[in-house]
Amino acid sequence: MNLQLTRSRSARLRSNTAIGVTVLLLLASPKLALSDTQGTPEAGAPATESSSTAVGSGAPSKVVDTLHDNLISVMKNSETLGYDGRFEQLEPVINELFDIPFMAAKSVGRHWKSVDEEDQSRLLTKFGQFTVANYAGRFTGYSGQSFETFKEEAAKHGTVMVFSRLDKGDGETIQLNYRLRPDGNDGWKIIDVLLNGTVSELALRRSEYSSLIQREGFTALMTALNARIDDLSGGKVSDQAS
Repeated sequence: MNLQLTRSRSARLRSNTAIGVTVLLLLASPKLALSDTQGTPEAGAPATESSSTAVGSGAPSKVVDTLHDNLISVMKNSETLGYDGRFEQLEPVINELFDIPFMAAKSVGRHWKSVDEEDQSRLLTKFGQFTVANYAGRFTGYSGQSFETFKEEAAKHGTVMVFSRLDKGDGETIQLNYRLRPDGNDGWKIIDVLLNGTVSELALRRSEYSSLIQREGFTALMTALNARIDDLSGGKVSDQAS
């Protein structure tokens, strides 16, 4: 009975998370068309202010460029590295460039304050591992993809949006917007990725994870995240969201 419940929880999160990782699927797989994101809720689109700066003129753009450079490197050396090598190469990059504690707390919404410090610590660790696994498990080849960063723009709550585009190497381009916030040390960290300027990965995860905790509790989320990481590390990932 417990095994059946665990499988059920894992299956539900795999289904729910499919939308949340659409950004990664689009980056890694030339097969997935932009139209596959239609109908996904927009949650998280920023209200921008009037000021904007040219490409590469500020620290936020440099953070995004560093991420893109590392992703291209991993893609070009994907087969040689294997999953473990990709994970090892990307883990310090993701931890440096993404505000994992902020994103983990926001991903469970109001439930963050309802769990004790030990569970909060467990979630921070697992969320970080899952974020790295998503990239390491999906960036498994290179076919001429390239990134271009072209604008920074001030956004709400002191954040900055960095606008970039992905050339998939097959004539198709996709706009990717990154939201960054100050890290308190004169630097910037990524807190969200928005596909086509509207689809917020963080908002989607918040909806999915909060719903699972509401239905089955915090332990169910951790179990499902572990199962998802296992799937990514084992190559058990479909080329398209389902």
